[in-house]
Amino acid sequence: MDIRNIAIIAHVDHGKTTLVDQLLRQSGAFRDHQAVAERALDRNDLERERGITILAKCTSVVWKGTRVNIVDTPGHADFGGEVERILNMVDGALVLVDAAEGVLPQTKFVVGKALARGLHPIVVVNKVDRADARPDEVHTEVFDLFAALGATDAQLDFPTLYASGRQGWADLTLDGPRKDLSALFDLVLRHVPAPVLDPEAPFAMVASILDYDNFLGRVLTGRVEQGRARLNMPLKVLHADGRVVETGRLSKLMSFRGLDRVPVEEVAAGDIVAIAGLAEATVPDTIGAPELAAPLPAIPVDPPTLAMTFRINDGPLAGREGKKVTSRQIRERLFREAEGNVAIRVTDSNETEAFEVAGRGELQLGVLIETMRREGFELCIGRPRVLTRRHPETGAREEPMEEALVDVDEPFAGVVVEKLSRRKGELRDMRPSGGGKVRLTFAIPSRGLIGYHSEFLTDTRGTGIMNRMFAGYGPWKGPIEGRRSGSLISNADGEAVHYALFYLQERGTLFVSPGEKVYVGMILGEHSRGSDLDVNPIKEKKLTNIRAAGKDDAMLLIPPRRMSLEQAIAYVEDDELVEVTPGAVRLRKRFLDPHERKRSERRSEAESEAA
Repeated sequence: MDIRNIAIIAHVDHGKTTLVDQLLRQSGAFRDHQAVAERALDRNDLERERGITILAKCTSVVWKGTRVNIVDTPGHADFGGEVERILNMVDGALVLVDAAEGVLPQTKFVVGKALARGLHPIVVVNKVDRADARPDEVHTEVFDLFAALGATDAQLDFPTLYASGRQGWADLTLDGPRKDLSALFDLVLRHVPAPVLDPEAPFAMVASILDYDNFLGRVLTGRVEQGRARLNMPLKVLHADGRVVETGRLSKLMSFRGLDRVPVEEVAAGDIVAIAGLAEATVPDTIGAPELAAPLPAIPVDPPTLAMTFRINDGPLAGREGKKVTSRQIRERLFREAEGNVAIRVTDSNETEAFEVAGRGELQLGVLIETMRREGFELCIGRPRVLTRRHPETGAREEPMEEALVDVDEPFAGVVVEKLSRRKGELRDMRPSGGGKVRLTFAIPSRGLIGYHSEFLTDTRGTGIMNRMFAGYGPWKGPIEGRRSGSLISNADGEAVHYALFYLQERGTLFVSPGEKVYVGMILGEHSRGSDLDVNPIKEKKLTNIRAAGKDDAMLLIPPRRMSLEQAIAYVEDDELVEVTPGAVRLRKRFLDPHERKRSERRSEAESEAA
């Protein structure tokens, strides 16, 4: 059977997974009346809750006698490591672009990687049924993007389709019949080349995706680059440097059929397959026949740009809500994550019972923390910090830079420019984007955006949209101002009391409600001034036998400010931690004892003066 291997790449929320749903339906991968969840490939709970794709996944359809293997990739820049290695498995790509939003940073990132691989993408202008769609302008934007990324003449001559993934149609022209996706299927068969590989050479494939199955154990997915694989054949695993990682037997061989992995006896070069039975092979090792002499080349992945410290939970409430609390359990889990996720790097920290976890961004590491929390782990997380480097020639210090694309209503443009300028952002472009909105483009250090997003939403009344993308390294920009407010810190253990919180809310914004457990050193709220303030949240009203009419009637509490995990991680300062358990996300000082905090502050001041 003929084979085509394609990836679907796009910016987050431009409709990739919804389009794959329709491709599966219209190709007959689902039975008539079969109940299938919307966004069927997003099987992970976090993916469904957040409405984003986090893990790359494979599926397969048959159209006119040709098997089309489709890889759905993440659209968020933090999961770019997934996209980079997936492109190694395919011979073509569908680039989806929203007909209203147009080209956004992640579109630029993934298209650049695809063009560098020599792929000839098909452009799909999606959501043309939106009221604010501007398909012709977006088509021009895509052409300009391809040209700016150094596309060849052949790549610039890309075919274009206009589509609505939700309604399930795609046409070569805007005024087409709008009936089904047959035009897209036919174009894939015509435009994407069949894999040209040697079926007679020794079997070899590069592991591109690693996941765990309760029944099969470690499952490695990749494209067969040469030869044939047969069930129960002996295997050899080679590291990128040529050393043998392990030898074993191919105990499970699976091919993709619709949403399922189906056991098969044999596969040939060009097919995307999943194999099980190996104990140590990981991404991007080469799996091959025993006679294979050298590993296959693997795409180098961009390095991590952001790091956080994961510690054991040493607070007074430790062990009450989670089952996995020891440093050994945390270490095993983190190193297992780093095995399958090439964009994450884990090292032992200089501190005791702590680990350095480096990744692409706050969202990627936030997803890891949320996953661990649901698995029963308790952790304390430090403030994110960027990973700097030295310029290879001059030795000057460099830091990661990002391109931030901001869409805001015109009245809010001034405050966004002012705030990002304070954070060392440089305004590169400002243009109207229709509907009373302005599109601003900034070059800004990655650390300038840490903790900014919630402030951005407040400044734009929740209407602003910000997209960001790693844009390489630039000269160190010097100190960047952080949070301007101090913290309200508990000086007592117990449960927060309504009476005490009522009088504390005059001092700032509270994060806790009456009845919540509090402890010495826990952050209860944001102080209205720039300094920290120790307060007593468990102070009860002194009872007397004199009753004044209406005295207690007006003790109304303002609802506390609740932070998501990502907001909490971005909020804390260097001397603060986020305590994460299966039941709660709390903020606390790194040193709970007030005297220890004072000693630490004096040490920091002495070190800064000496420097």
